[in-house]
Amino acid sequence: MKIWRIALVLAFLLSACARAETPSTEAPQGTATSSLPTPQIITTRVPDPESAATTFLDAWKAEDYPKMYSLLTSISKDAIPLEDFIAKYDQTAISMSLQTIDYAILSSLTTPTSSQVAYRVTYHTILLGDFDREMTMSLDQDKGYWLVQWEDGLILPELKGGNRLSLDYKVPSRGNIYDRNGQAIAAQTDAVALGVIPAYISPDAEESLLKLLNRLTGIPSAWIRSLYTGFENFYINVGETTAEEYNQVSSTLATFSGVDVTPYNTRYYYDGGVAPQTIGYVQLIPAEDLDAYKRRGYLGDEKVGVSGLEKWGEDYLAGRHGGNLYVIDPAGQIVTRLASAEPGAAQSITLTIDKDLQLGAQQAMGGFTGAAVVLERDTGRVLAIVSAPGYDPNLFDPNNANFQFLGNLLADTRQPLINRATQGQYPLGSIFKLITAAAALESQQFTRDTVYYCGHEFTDLPGTTLYDWTYTKGFDPSGNLNLPGAIMRSCNPWFWHIGLHLYQVGLPNAVPDMARAFGLGSETGIGQIAEDVGYVPDPTTEGDATQLAIGQGALLVSPLQVARFVAALGNGGTLYRPQIIEKISSPDGTTSLAFTPEEQTKLPISAETLKVIQEGMYEVVRNSRGTASRTFYGMDTPIYGKTGSATNPGEEAHAWFAGYTDARNPDKPDIAVVVLVENIGEGSDYAAPIFRRIVELYFNGQISRRYPWESSYNITATPTIEGAGAQVTPTP
Repeated sequence: MKIWRIALVLAFLLSACARAETPSTEAPQGTATSSLPTPQIITTRVPDPESAATTFLDAWKAEDYPKMYSLLTSISKDAIPLEDFIAKYDQTAISMSLQTIDYAILSSLTTPTSSQVAYRVTYHTILLGDFDREMTMSLDQDKGYWLVQWEDGLILPELKGGNRLSLDYKVPSRGNIYDRNGQAIAAQTDAVALGVIPAYISPDAEESLLKLLNRLTGIPSAWIRSLYTGFENFYINVGETTAEEYNQVSSTLATFSGVDVTPYNTRYYYDGGVAPQTIGYVQLIPAEDLDAYKRRGYLGDEKVGVSGLEKWGEDYLAGRHGGNLYVIDPAGQIVTRLASAEPGAAQSITLTIDKDLQLGAQQAMGGFTGAAVVLERDTGRVLAIVSAPGYDPNLFDPNNANFQFLGNLLADTRQPLINRATQGQYPLGSIFKLITAAAALESQQFTRDTVYYCGHEFTDLPGTTLYDWTYTKGFDPSGNLNLPGAIMRSCNPWFWHIGLHLYQVGLPNAVPDMARAFGLGSETGIGQIAEDVGYVPDPTTEGDATQLAIGQGALLVSPLQVARFVAALGNGGTLYRPQIIEKISSPDGTTSLAFTPEEQTKLPISAETLKVIQEGMYEVVRNSRGTASRTFYGMDTPIYGKTGSATNPGEEAHAWFAGYTDARNPDKPDIAVVVLVENIGEGSDYAAPIFRRIVELYFNGQISRRYPWESSYNITATPTIEGAGAQVTPTP
């Protein structure tokens, strides 16, 4: 009876559907057409399994492993927790140095409740190049969705059954860093750490020992003695030398007591660090970066560049790692070799730096905090770049017995790791007057022959009296000066007048706009090392305008920026991109990068304006009234320069000197040099003498006279002009 009733209901429904779905071609006679609703048939659309597979593979490509996991069937999730799922993909990526994947859906086969999607994956790896695998993904339908039946073979077919990957690495030797003349600056070699225990040094042999240590390290004997004075019972770090240098004197050194010698193999930085803030150093891969480096094909125990050119040039210096990728079964046996790649030789970097000039400039800055930059005037080559105090990058190697002193370096309040040449931010002081002069002339509000009286006082700002440097020094006022004369005497009232006048006649941004056109407030484009851009303010008051005109106020610059625009003043007005890489080359001599001078822009000044500025800079050095004439007396090399003393609230002024040479020597291209000494005093007293020494080293290879603060060459007493030499304790 029950079956019969069900059959009757079904027959009725089928009949009704047939009537509803078979329209009559003609309405019955005498009846109106009915507007009865047409029954709607609702279909549930089965989702597309290829779309589900694509979502899963897109998530893999994006390394969105949690999303991939969310697309698994509940049975798959029960078989592997999320953490293990992520770990499998991470470890596989590391093992094959996987960078990314691409995929293509090939075909699919679907039943109402299950599907199989065939696809191809292309693996893009660092070590092994690209390779493909074709796989099949099984999916189940659950509550209207397709979910993935996951197993290890979906990562790589060879991983089915619990297999894993293993990579046998082949790592090339790290490339060297050379100066422009082929002298090594950084290279892998055998080295020796040197130290002394002063209490065990025989007094009769002390001087001979110090001379021998000086020969090995380049550190003057008096400097070494100053390191251990008062610490006679402690081990004192003297430095490092190469095993080759040590072996030449090892038998002699063995005759001295109190010496500690420890050999080790290392990435060695010669001469205690040549431009260390620029070159940088290597260290073991930090734990937090280990997986990222392994993805790049590193084994994990290599030393990598973590600062400076060592970091920038990592891809060149490290070369291309190689290896064999194996499939290993759960018992630890090799199943097959999937891929193999030979390592690519590392490349060496040759710098534009002249090592001898660099070391001489570092010694010239000895005992000070500050920076010095030497550029080839007409090309932008960086010949020397000094940040003082320097540091010994060899201390970062734990195999070095002197590694124990690394903490002292890191705790140094002078922050020796900062590259003051490119990252130091300073008010420029009177060197900025060159830019103010350019703005004055280009505004056509002033000419070369405009005369202004340079007195002790400047009273044009209501309620304010400003004083020239001649007043604070007790000198007579400079008197009537034309514009080149204002540069020569570095007359503050003259330039205060320019800044105030331009502001008052509706040209408030003439000076800051000129400063930006000279490259201040923006990157120089050196590229390979970090730099800060500084700040050029737009004056909003008359007081702002007068202060900016002499390089004070909120203005901040880096020494490299200054060297770049001073070089442009000397070469006819071209701002070159400063460059520190001469070439990058492989062991077979193939060059992948070579130096080419790069003109960035021109100074927006006329030839007449440039000539006036050059005239003033020449008089700074050659005129007996010039602010630096005393320093350069008797020097044959033609020099155009400008002194600067940038005031700091609560501190001594920063001493500046910037200039360029015009020797026109075919064997020695002309240079631009900038010297900055922090919190020390007048530029003419400190920065100018250092500038002179650097120029002498460049052109003559030797120096002609001691600084006022030296007891002997490169032995720096406490650096003060008054009573210099009275304190003879050397400062390393």
